[in-house]
Amino acid sequence: MRIRCKPWARPELEKSSFFIPEPKEKRGHWAEEFGNGKPIWLELGCGKGGFASQAVVQWQDVNFIAVDIKNEMLVLAKRKIEAALQENGLTDEQVRVMIFNISHIEEAFSAEDQIDRIFINFCNPWPKGKHKKRRLTHPRQLVQYKPFLKGEIWFKTDDDELFEETLEYLEETGFAVTYLTRDLHNSGFAENLVTEHEQMFSDEGKPIKFLICSPK
Repeated sequence: MRIRCKPWARPELEKSSFFIPEPKEKRGHWAEEFGNGKPIWLELGCGKGGFASQAVVQWQDVNFIAVDIKNEMLVLAKRKIEAALQENGLTDEQVRVMIFNISHIEEAFSAEDQIDRIFINFCNPWPKGKHKKRRLTHPRQLVQYKPFLKGEIWFKTDDDELFEETLEYLEETGFAVTYLTRDLHNSGFAENLVTEHEQMFSDEGKPIKFLICSPK
């Protein structure tokens, strides 16, 4: 789906107290950015913020960074996060949002940053063979995450092929799967945050696939 350019999106983001305009400058210094010693969790491809806006309320004992490649998407996520924080009487001290091309995520995070959890929720499955290298779970991405990931990846998708091939990618790049279900909503897994996108797939009868993995 092509996203229409919104010239007001970037200026609105830049007025936000929790927007990071130059993520590369934070490389190796994310703990200092938050300054509270709490774990840092990272969502790659946050879209309109359906997950992030719930996460900042559900997990108040962590720092949360939401990343997307489009200003037009991130500004909507920013608004959802602001609304969730306001509704629950919370501040934005423990949340950051940023625009970045995840294909080059190693330029924004280093081994010094020590991210405790990465969320990848319903990323583009890129089904054509020549495009699969663009997947956020492709080996060329997974090897970028390993230096700064000290904890887990939580991965959700409705796409069967993407899920099964991701399992192969994980084995290839030295990740161990510690939890796996091919029907998340009937699995009894208690910590899941259901987004609008996820509910839509579920309502269509598509089981949600989910796994947790970590570097071996």
